[in-house]
Amino acid sequence: MSGSTSPSRCRRGLLLGWMLPASLSVRAQSAAKVYRIGYLSTGSSATSYVRPLEAFRQTLRERGWVEGQNIVIEQRYAEGQVERLPALAEELVRLKMDVIAASPVPATLAARNATRTIPIVGMGLSEPVAAGLVASLTRPGGNVTGVTYSHDTDIFGKQLELLKEVLPRARLVAVLSNPGASPTLPLTMSKIETAARSLDLRLQLLEARAPQEFDAAFAAMARARADALLLTGDSIFFVHRLRLAELAAKNRLPAMSTQTQWVEGGGLIAYGPSMPDLWRSGALQVDKILRGAKPADLPLVGPTTFELVINLKTAKAIGVVIPKSLLARADAVIE
Repeated sequence: MSGSTSPSRCRRGLLLGWMLPASLSVRAQSAAKVYRIGYLSTGSSATSYVRPLEAFRQTLRERGWVEGQNIVIEQRYAEGQVERLPALAEELVRLKMDVIAASPVPATLAARNATRTIPIVGMGLSEPVAAGLVASLTRPGGNVTGVTYSHDTDIFGKQLELLKEVLPRARLVAVLSNPGASPTLPLTMSKIETAARSLDLRLQLLEARAPQEFDAAFAAMARARADALLLTGDSIFFVHRLRLAELAAKNRLPAMSTQTQWVEGGGLIAYGPSMPDLWRSGALQVDKILRGAKPADLPLVGPTTFELVINLKTAKAIGVVIPKSLLARADAVIE
């Protein structure tokens, strides 16, 4: 009959009706842009900021960016060798990243020198204006924005204050820095010197550009009878933190750093901004850029959370008694 429809034709119609939206969905997914995020670090892939990087990824996921679906993250590490950064940054530029997340200042500078068009989010930036990365914290004005290490200069004074609280009779503090680490190091050292004077502390300024120079630096501390050690923030110190903690313990030297991983590796005490929080803020900046914001118009943000971490096992090993009042204020204590 002309008005009838065969069962096989009905089945074909149902099959085509089911396949049509599915095929449209596949075409829509294939047509959707997959954004490429470059991640450039002065650190090491083997000893990278595991928790901060996971916080970065988790925050992106919370904002709807999922690796393998709508974003790809290309990671490049300088392994503590700053001279490798320019080539790594240029490689990310050649791969046509949509945005580059870089940490800290040396990596961000390398990325900015490699491109003035790809948006860059710097993380853990110390003195970004002095480094020439941005025109101001509120109006960056170029292709760089990001997250500062600190809004003010109090962090260095706070670190020395904490060392003095642990060692009330301390008079000489050794400061170990890498002169090739960052163009803002002279400014950092000036602030450390100002803080030391206010606490009636003398400083022994020492340098180490490579792990091979660590032994000589600690020998100099021993000769000068330094009471404590302050490590400036540098990727080479982070990558080789276990060796530095071992040398500090061998010389029974209370040592301070900014990174909690330093304490987990055997260092005595760490005080500084929460790195996971900084990386979360960096991910939010990346999210805004992927959604159309311009880095020139995105104010830099600063840390909101600071962490104090103490290793009691190390304290006992080197004969240091941590005041109960300080332990009560610690965010974490390793025993």
